[in-house]
Order: sequence, then structure tokens, then C-alpha cells
Amino acid sequence: METGEVRTRAADLPREPGVYQFQAGETTLYVGKAVDLRSRVRSYADPRSARIRGMVDRAETIDFAVTDTETQALLLEANLIKRHQPRYNVRLTDDKSYPLVQLTDHDVPRIAVTRDPEEGAIAYGPYTDKGRVETVVKALREVYGLRGCSDHKYEGRDRPCLDYEMGLCSAPCTGEIGVESYLEDVESVRRFFDGETGVLADPIEREMEAAAQETAFERAANLRDKLEAVRAFHGDGEAAVSSRSADGTTDVLAAAIEGDAARVARLHSENGQLVDRSRHRLDRPSVETGPGDGAVDGEANDSDASVDGTSPAAVLSAFLTQYYAERDLPDVVLLAERPTDDDVVRWLEAQGVAVRVPSAGREARLVELALKNARRRSGRDDELTALGERLGIDRPERIEGFDVSHSGGRDVVGSNVCFVDGSAETEAYRRKKLPDRNDDYENVRELVRWRATRAVEERDDRPDPDLLLVDGGEGQLGAATDALSAAGWDVPVVGLAKAEEIVITPDGPRDWPSDAPELHLLQRVRDEAHRFAVQYHQSLRDDVSTVLEEVPGVGPETRRRLLRRFGSVENVRAASIADLTDVDGIGEATAETIRSRL
Repeated sequence: METGEVRTRAADLPREPGVYQFQAGETTLYVGKAVDLRSRVRSYADPRSARIRGMVDRAETIDFAVTDTETQALLLEANLIKRHQPRYNVRLTDDKSYPLVQLTDHDVPRIAVTRDPEEGAIAYGPYTDKGRVETVVKALREVYGLRGCSDHKYEGRDRPCLDYEMGLCSAPCTGEIGVESYLEDVESVRRFFDGETGVLADPIEREMEAAAQETAFERAANLRDKLEAVRAFHGDGEAAVSSRSADGTTDVLAAAIEGDAARVARLHSENGQLVDRSRHRLDRPSVETGPGDGAVDGEANDSDASVDGTSPAAVLSAFLTQYYAERDLPDVVLLAERPTDDDVVRWLEAQGVAVRVPSAGREARLVELALKNARRRSGRDDELTALGERLGIDRPERIEGFDVSHSGGRDVVGSNVCFVDGSAETEAYRRKKLPDRNDDYENVRELVRWRATRAVEERDDRPDPDLLLVDGGEGQLGAATDALSAAGWDVPVVGLAKAEEIVITPDGPRDWPSDAPELHLLQRVRDEAHRFAVQYHQSLRDDVSTVLEEVPGVGPETRRRLLRRFGSVENVRAASIADLTDVDGIGEATAETIRSRL
């Protein structure tokens, strides 16, 4: 599809929320959501990555569907991705779509909760809470008698079925109700799904009041619960949110990427106890090669993050909606990274789910455990042996990674992470505040010299690594090599250039296949060093000139200790007295003062 065609097609679209699909013949290439369909689709006339450009070039038509709310667009997108498995979307390979309610295209329509509507049916939804949808559909059948049976059960009957005896169906199959009267009831049901809550709420309320007057209190209570579900149904265009207790359920999610596949690890806890673990494989979008491959669309709040799919944060965005299609939402979701799609976070929070990216304390340790699970390889691939053979060294069972983060030379920090047998060993992580300067080579040189000097002088309690990895190209590798020579520490070192994913060795660059497990291992170490450096850098940039400076007994050094321990002022605020007193220089009285002031 040419650029001009995209603009022309976009001009015909409405400025409303909805879902759009790029298609080639009958094949769906990509599904996206939008707050403003016209504006969103028009942006594809100027694609900012090779993957997006390749998708647009292949597309022949653009289809769309308008929704009432942004949340409905989000859920419909998840359904369509699951149904069509478009090659340019991140796709969860083992899960289901959100439920819909259909009124079939029969002379005598039937009502059903489904994930795959019949051809010609009128479908409403999607909805996030299947249980609540089923409650409302049952209430509709009790009031209006719509059939829910299959065609096989409906045809050729000479007497009504059990649904008629239970008051769930008016039995049009045997003429207990005429077709014209039945269709009037169908129209009432349609009006309810179109937003007229009173069509169902009013009859239930009258029945509830009658039951109360007859002192049938148990029945009145059941009708009250049903009435609450019905009234909440159209609250925000979807099924209502149930109240959640603070001591409820927590899901901890982390993603790892290898080649064209990604894994998400999920830890599930109930009332503070870890009760379940699972790992899920996702297929990443197809990759186009050519100049600029790997560029990421610049809109942080953009669905194109799913097209690119190269970051764990983008994978988490896709996973969250697809995974929870058929499951109850937890009370809390803890994430290793904030999803690229802010709409996903807003949707979860609208459902009453607390979404956090912890940086310290027990929650952070759970996230680290999820990261370990996500990165754990399955099968018999021995990436460590392959890496050693590639580099001409012994099997590197212990690898340390280094990266530097700063803002234009300010708040410069360095990270030193450790992987043992291919998995992160967070207890061996270290970080260092470096002098402010805008010189990446000198920053890397000082960071590696610091580690090497401590090792040579036996001031570091960690074992020597088998391999060092620096985030960067020939310049960063040269700086690291200089630092090792100056300290007299004989450890192999390589670099990994992020843009081209080229391994840089002292003997020159190595362009390994993109699906090589040994390359994936180095990428995991590099990405973790980057994440850890950025996290520390952001913690130093937190605004601490607020109440922390006003707390008696908390001076500059104590503030620095608090931030090093908890990562941010928000985490200090959330810390318990026991956590606070773990920090050097803080006694119980000072901890109580901090808690009261914050």
C-alpha cells in the first residue's frame, strides 16, 4: 500500500475509538487500537521503523470497527489478535479471547455467551468478567425467556424442555409463545445491551421489593445481588469491577526475549504466600531486514510497540490483555518493567488492580525471581559451552556485565551484574556512583578499573568471573581493556554493540547468527546491566527536596542511604518500620518519625 493510499483511507475513518486491521487479501497482517481512528491510521503514512514499513507495504486494505470506549477497543484488539494470529503482532500462543454475548441470526434468535460468534449474529462486548456476563444473561432469560439451546435441541420438539420448567425460556419451540411476541422480547434484550439498563433492572427491582414484603429475605438478597450486577454492567462500557481486598492475590510478571520468541514468567501469590508458577511462550512479530531495522516507533503510548515487539516491556503489554482473557484479575500486578502501552495500565487500574514496578523490598525480590524464571532456558542447549567455543575460552559459567547511565554527564552511575550458569545472581549485583562527566569511554574505564582493583586487592568478596561483558562497541571495549591492564587483572572481556548486535572482541567484531543461543545469553546479560544502571540513575534523580529534608534526624548521608536502599521516595513511604531500621543510622524513633512525616 502506497503512502498516498494510507492517507486517503485514513481520511474516511471516524474520529472515534476503535480497532483497525491492515489486511492482505483475507489475511490480517496487524491489529491495532486507537482513541482516534483517523489520526492513528494516518500516522502509518510515515512509518518510523522497518517492521512497520514492511507491514504497510504488504497491506492491501484497512478495515476498522468503532467501539463505545477506549477499554472496549483494548479488549476487542486482544480478541482479534487471538483469532487472526496476525504476523506483525506479539501473540500469546496458548490462550483465549474475551467473552462476547451473541443474539443469533435465526427466525427465533437464541442468546449465548461465546468467544466465537456465529456468522450473522449480533455480538455485544467484549467483557472482562465472564462470571458477571453469565449472571446478566441468566437474568435476561429469566425476565424475557430467550432460548439458549442449540438448533438440534430446538427443532422437532413436541413438549418444552427443562429450561421452560425452570423459568429460563418461554418455549417458542412448542408454540408456548408466538414468534411475534418472542421477537418483542428479543428487542427488549437488544435495548438492554444498547445501554437501557432499566429494561432489566426495573423488573428485578420490583420482584426484589415484592420478595421483601413477603419476608422472603433470602430470595430478596439474591435479587439484590443480581440487581447490583445488572446496574454495574454498563458502568463503563463493560462488566463491572468487583471489590478487592488488600490481602488478596498478586501476580508477578517478567519477560525475556530470545530470537523470534519471548517468554513471560508468572508467579502467583495468595495472602502473601507463593502458590503457583508458570511460564508462557509468545511469538514475536515477523522481522523485516534492511536499513533501519530495529528502530522503534517513537510514540511511547503507541500500539506500534506491539509491531516492534523487541523489548520486554512491549511483550508485557501484549501479554497482559491476552493472558487475562479468561481469568479473574488479581488484586495486584507486579511488573519487571512498565508496559509500553499506557492503555493497558489504565485498563487494569480501572478494573481495581494495583499495578506496580517495585525497586526494593520483598516485591522487588519477587520480580527478580520472576526474571530468573523468564530467562531460564528449556531443553538441552548448552549456550555457555557454545559461547566459550566461539570466544576460544573455557566454558564461562560466571559472567559479569557492565553498563553506565547518565543524563548529559550528570548523575553518572555504573552497574555491575552477574550471571551464573546462564541465570542472574542478583545477590552479586553491585553499582557505583561515578564522577559527573559526559564521556562514556572514561566512565566505562573507571567502572571496570574499580571492579578490577577491588578483585586484585582482594577487597571484593565475589569469585572472579570467567568473562566480562561491556555494553558498547570498540571504544567501550578498548576502555575496559585498558582498565584491566592497568589493574593487572587477567579476565577475558568482550563488548556487545546494541544497534547491530555485533559481538566485539579484542581480535575484532564477530557477527553471529541472530538465533544463536550464545548471542542471546550475552544479550540477556547486557540488557540486565542496562536495566540495573537505569534503575539506579533514576533513583538518584528522584526529587528528594521534599519531606525527607524536613524530617528531624535525617541528614544528607542518611537520605542517600535511604534512597540507595529503597530506590525512591515513594518506596521509602511504603517501607515498614522494620525495613527502615535495617538502614544504617536509623533507629526505631527515627523510623517512626519518617513514617509519620511521609
